[in-house]
Amino acid sequence: MSGEIAGDVLPGAPHPREQTRLFGHAAVEADLLGDFRAGRLPHALLIGGPEGIGKATLAYRLARVVLAGGPEPGAHDLSLPPTHPVFRQVASMSHPDMLVLRRAPEAGEEKIPTVIPAEMVRRVRSFFGATAAAGGWRVCIVDAVDELNAFGANALLKTLEEPPPRALFLLITHAPGKVLATIRSRSRLLRLRALAEGDVLAALDHLSTEIGDLNAAELPAAAQASGGSVRRAVTLARGEGMEVRLATLKALGQLPRPRPEDLHALGTRLQGDRADGLDLFVEAVSDYVAAQATDADVPRHRLVRLGEVWEKVRRSAAEADVFNLDRKALVFRIFADLAEAVR
Repeated sequence: MSGEIAGDVLPGAPHPREQTRLFGHAAVEADLLGDFRAGRLPHALLIGGPEGIGKATLAYRLARVVLAGGPEPGAHDLSLPPTHPVFRQVASMSHPDMLVLRRAPEAGEEKIPTVIPAEMVRRVRSFFGATAAAGGWRVCIVDAVDELNAFGANALLKTLEEPPPRALFLLITHAPGKVLATIRSRSRLLRLRALAEGDVLAALDHLSTEIGDLNAAELPAAAQASGGSVRRAVTLARGEGMEVRLATLKALGQLPRPRPEDLHALGTRLQGDRADGLDLFVEAVSDYVAAQATDADVPRHRLVRLGEVWEKVRRSAAEADVFNLDRKALVFRIFADLAEAVR
């Protein structure tokens, strides 16, 4: 189980590079394995899709096979046994031919940076300029490209434009359409779909042996409400995760006149230092706004107002998280804006 603090890991859960299984993407794995065996693997893969569906897990699985010089004999997927030396090196971030760009605190710091620093990205040129330590491939994983600022993206682009032989970039993105066009044009887009409910539940069952605070009774409901994201399902199955979501949905169902006592109760649930309750609240509001936006009967002027409210929700939630603002006041403010938007 990962105890590290970084932007690419869910606290208390195994890191994707430590995972031994991938759920729901067997066909994608088979295609990648076929490309590797046939020598058709591109120098850059842009792995896109919603958060928590296995993009990073897939990237590390492919990286392990490439760095190992190929899969196990007779393999039909990208798995390597945990006892394999390359598996252990990748899991411990000690493989000399793997470079990972991610949001992680500097040595001696605890605060996670908001972006992947450009200074970190500049290591790419020297990394690929050196001879591979094992004499084979060199792999750079960026998790996620969305978290590069303009300077970092341009620094990455310089090596993407003229990649050395046997170089592989695995670029993870939660929003492929927002990635710099010049990066997209130099990568092959691999779009992963949200997982089926059964795959999410299977992943939760697998993880429950490693994550001690999952509520076993809530796993089916968490999988159903996850939207195909294992990350969201884990958060829902922890603590009062499902209670927060249900309380939010109850208040949303009362719009445009939610009961004040229900808003008070919801705000009380969100108090405290844990950020995941606030995340679940924001996700439930997001689901509500998305459902309203795709309803053919919703007037155009209401769509505009809902879009404006959603931007305010995201901004207000981020401020509440960073500055530890009063959650109850946040709930009342957001529902006042939502009530005005749906009238």
